[in-house]
Amino acid sequence: MADGKPGVLADRALAALFESGAIKSLSALDDDQIQPASLDLRLGFEAHRIRASFLPGGRSVADTLAEPGTELHRIELTPQGAVLETGCVYVVPLQERLRLPAGVSGRANPKSSTGRIDVFTRVVSNRAKAFDDVPTGYSGPLWLEISPRTFPILVRPGDRLAQLRLRNGQSQDVTEKTVSIDLDQADGVPVGWRAKRHGGLIDLRGIGQHEVHEFWEPLYARNGRLILDPEEFYILASRETVKVPAGKAAEMAPIAPELGEFRAHYAGFFDPGFGTNQGGSRAVLEVRSRDVPFVLEHGQPVAKLVYESMASKPKALYGGKTSNYQGQGLKLSKHFARPD
Repeated sequence: MADGKPGVLADRALAALFESGAIKSLSALDDDQIQPASLDLRLGFEAHRIRASFLPGGRSVADTLAEPGTELHRIELTPQGAVLETGCVYVVPLQERLRLPAGVSGRANPKSSTGRIDVFTRVVSNRAKAFDDVPTGYSGPLWLEISPRTFPILVRPGDRLAQLRLRNGQSQDVTEKTVSIDLDQADGVPVGWRAKRHGGLIDLRGIGQHEVHEFWEPLYARNGRLILDPEEFYILASRETVKVPAGKAAEMAPIAPELGEFRAHYAGFFDPGFGTNQGGSRAVLEVRSRDVPFVLEHGQPVAKLVYESMASKPKALYGGKTSNYQGQGLKLSKHFARPD
C-alpha cells in the first residue's frame, strides 16, 4: 500500500484492507460503514468508567486500565442500551482493530452527529502519545474515549460515534480555506441553537425521535452580533458554502487561538462530494465558549478547512441515501425532529 499514490485512502482501498486482514472487526461490516474517504468505528461490548482521561504512552490501554485507581467501574453494553452520563469519562473498546502496512497511518475524528450533541470523543491506541492519531504500521486494538458534555446518551454495541481516515504517505497538495460565522438572518429566523443543560436522554438510535424544544433553544442575533456565555454549547453555521470535489478530502481545523476565546468545532471530516449538490452545503459549527463571555460578529473567522488529495477517487461520493447532511444549512443532528 505504501508504494501506491500518496493521499487519503478511498472506499475501495478501505474495503481491500479488510479483505487483506489489515483491518479486522469482531462482527461483519455494516452496509454503510465504509464512507467515501473514511471508516466508521463501532462500539464494542463494555464501557470502562475512568477517573480521568489518559494517554498510555509506553503501555497498552488494557494495562493502563488495570492500574489501581484508573478504572472506577465497568458497564456492560447490551442491545437494550446503557446510559453514559454527563461529566463522566469512559473508555470503550472498538470492534475494529488494525494491522496497518508500513507507510499507512490513521487519523480519527468524531462523526458529525456526535459533535452536534456535544459528545466529546477521542480514539486511543496502544502506546499512544497523541489522541486520534494512529502511527504508520500500527498493529493492535482501538479504543474510544467518550465524554458526554451536555446530554446523557443511550449507547449500544455497534453504535458509531467516531470515524477513521487512513492516509498513504504524507499529505499531498494541501490547501486551506477560512470559514466564517453566519449571524445575518431575517427577523424571526434563528441564527443558531443553544443547548439546554437538562434536556434529557438522547438515544443514539432514535433518529428523528427527539423533540427540539426539549433540548435546544433558538438564538437570534441583534445587528449581526451574538454573545457566547462561558461553558454553554451552541450550534451555528458557516457563512460560506463548502464544496469538496471528488479528488479531495477535507478536515475542519482550528484557526489561531488569539482570534477568540471559544472552540468552533468537534467533528471535522468532509468526504469527497460534500456540498456538490445544487445550492451547496454549509458547515455546521459546534461552538463552546471558554472562560469569559465572548462577542461573535457576522463574518468573523472561526475555523479553517484543510483540503488534501485522495490517493484515488472513491467509488461513491457523499450525498447518497445514507448522507444526512448534504445540502444542509443550520441543522441539528439527525436525532432531532425538524423544528417547527
